[in-house]
Amino acid sequence: MLMNSGEYLATIDQIKQEIQAAQYRAAVHVNADLILLYHSIGCVINQHKTWGNKFIDNLAADIRLAFPNSTGYSVRNLKYMAKFAQAYPDREFVQTVSAQIPWSHNIAILDKVKDSDQRIWYIRKTAENGWSHNMLIHQIESGLYQRQAVAEKVSNFESRLPSPQSELAVQTMKNPYVFDFIPFREDMVERDIERALVQDVTKLLLELGTGFAFLGNQYHINVGGDDFYIDLLFYNLNLRCYVVIELKTGEFKPEYAGQLNFYLSAVDGLIKQEQDNPTIGLLLCKSKNNLVAEYSLKDMSKPIGVSEYRITSSLPAELEKQLPSVEDIQKRIK
Repeated sequence: MLMNSGEYLATIDQIKQEIQAAQYRAAVHVNADLILLYHSIGCVINQHKTWGNKFIDNLAADIRLAFPNSTGYSVRNLKYMAKFAQAYPDREFVQTVSAQIPWSHNIAILDKVKDSDQRIWYIRKTAENGWSHNMLIHQIESGLYQRQAVAEKVSNFESRLPSPQSELAVQTMKNPYVFDFIPFREDMVERDIERALVQDVTKLLLELGTGFAFLGNQYHINVGGDDFYIDLLFYNLNLRCYVVIELKTGEFKPEYAGQLNFYLSAVDGLIKQEQDNPTIGLLLCKSKNNLVAEYSLKDMSKPIGVSEYRITSSLPAELEKQLPSVEDIQKRIK
């Protein structure tokens, strides 16, 4: 039925994203002139640094007297304007790039990202994806730039997919994926992680990126009378294809790629429609040897990527020894 098809669900998801993006663009348009004004004020403040900190204090007081109903001109915000103007001296850049995201987002990037190239990357990604302020901070603190823009990625996408789908697929990948909303246990198996991911599918979709629609876990397919179950199945509207994700709690092994290759063939043969692009597979392992993974994918017929994942970080051994155990805490409570 249409209501259960991957493309329908992904289309609904895309419409929601477009509504959110339109609301975001409207807010940004209102803020663009304000950001340019803040940049101009920041330039003036920087031109008169020799006047000392009292200059900003007096300026804030005078603006408040002249415009008692206006907000955004506190001492703190004026200092941010000066910092903003110093970080981006090119007004044309501010107009075409920085002004495309809200002021609060610009401040978050200024505070949390020191490298200029990374700042520009986060500005552009915020504009592309319409991230909220909290979402932007989450992406920065999770090291998205390091995991997506400059991470060493292992896949055969370029040789198995046509352009531009291959480039988009590579850009979609991260290494590692961070599932920090899952509490860590030593005895966790694949099904435990999968269940935790599905329980908080909103955060899972946030980590995977834009365009993903969740279709199901332990997704049943029947091939020649035999039953098989895919860990996680998605449809990505940007790539216009199904995405199969398999989870492994240990180190990558070559046979995992063969299993995933089979699942992709099955999805292409049983579920994929004529208008869909080839199904993509993503194998998430606790760790991997890049060279072993590259050799494993070299002659695979289907497009597959291999990445590591992280869940809630465990404490360093020396610190863990200093903390009381669960049993100790329970005894003290009793």
